Order: sequence, then C-alpha cells, then structure tokens
Amino acid sequence: MAHQSQLFPVPSGVSDRAAVLVEPLAIGMHAVLNGGPEHPEDDVLVIGSGPIALGTIWALRASGFHGSIVGQTKRDHEADLARLMGADEVVKPGVEARQVLVETGAMAYQPIVGEEVFSGGGFPLVFDCVGNQGSLTQALRFTAPRGRTVMLGCAAEMRKLDLTFLWARELELKGFVGYGREEWRGERRHTFDVVLECLVEGHAPVEELVTHAFSLEDYRDGLSAAANHRRSEAVKVILRP
Repeated sequence: MAHQSQLFPVPSGVSDRAAVLVEPLAIGMHAVLNGGPEHPEDDVLVIGSGPIALGTIWALRASGFHGSIVGQTKRDHEADLARLMGADEVVKPGVEARQVLVETGAMAYQPIVGEEVFSGGGFPLVFDCVGNQGSLTQALRFTAPRGRTVMLGCAAEMRKLDLTFLWARELELKGFVGYGREEWRGERRHTFDVVLECLVEGHAPVEELVTHAFSLEDYRDGLSAAANHRRSEAVKVILRP
C-alpha cells in the first residue's frame, strides 16, 4: 500500500519504459536544479556510466542548459547513450580524459614523487556520479579553480583521500541524494513532477536507457544482468509484470 502523496500519475504520451526511469532521472534533476551550472557558458564534466550519470546529462539539457557537456564512460554503448542524452563529447577514463582536461587550458606537471598534477584550466562544474576514491580524486583534480564538484555517487569512508585540490583551488564540494521539492518555473514542485513534465516535452529518447527487460519468471536472469553489467552491458534492467 502507498499513501496518495506518494503516487504520481504518468501523463499520456510518456511510455512505460520512460516512466520507470522517473526515479533515477529525478536524482540527476535534483542535483542539477540545486547545484547546476551558474553560467550558461560553463563547461560541465559528468563522470559515470550508469543511469544516474546518464540521467544527469539528460537533466542538464531538459532544464535548459545549452553549454558544453563532456561525459566520461567506460564502454562504447554507454558513450552512445551519453550522446543520446545530450553530451557533446564522450571520453574514456585515462588518456582520453587527461587530453580533454589539457584542452581546457590545464598545464600538466610530473613531480619527482607522486602523480601528475595540473595547473589552471579545468571544468567549472564536475558531477561525480560514481562515488569511489578514484572518481572523487579525479573530480577534484579536474575541477577549475573556484569551481564546484557535485557528489552524486554514494561515497562513504575513504582512506588516503588527497584533499589538496579542495583547499588549494578553493573548490566548492556539494553532495546530493534523492529528490524533494524544487523551484521550477516559478512554482514549488516535486522532482518527480518536474521530470514527468520534461518527459512530456520530449528532450531525449530516455527509453534507450532501458537496455534489458525480463519477465517476472526470469527475475534471476534480470538480477544477474544488473549485477554483472560489465558482461551483460546492462544500464537499466526492468521486470515486466
């Protein structure tokens, strides 16, 4: 049973496959509306390959952002989805990501001891949608001086996390989780309502994020595909009633 306040009617014109994505899309939308770009010309980097990261790219575009978006994904099919959601460019971690950072004007220096460091350049806004030590370390290193790093991954305790860039570049670090009440087009709306309204407007084919669908009888296969997404290439797995 669910209380009436917990129910959100799906407007006509929104497919079932789009409707099941309202929750993960709302997580990205909540972060974008409360910690998104301050200037329309800002470059944005979104780190992550899952529904939250791809939903954040979608939310940036659906909320009206027209600046440059760079997505970082690990696999080719995820890169294709990032472009469908609105990314201008998609890179892989490592060499490709380093190159796109250098193209922002960052100068690379290799100290005698320790990892390569960068001076200047960077992205005014970076969304970390992974939430592990590696992604947060990269996000802080890739954020421009006095820029903002947004944490959407479920980060917990981390050992030996280098926070030098946080104070040396005077970065702002903001974290978001879930959804709630938003300021949207002059009204206070629940994030789910905002997402549904944007889905009606049809900003991108979000249905493509549903990569696997299984019947209830095959729920074990569905759970396996979701748990082993590197092998199955699953992004979002659903069960059909």
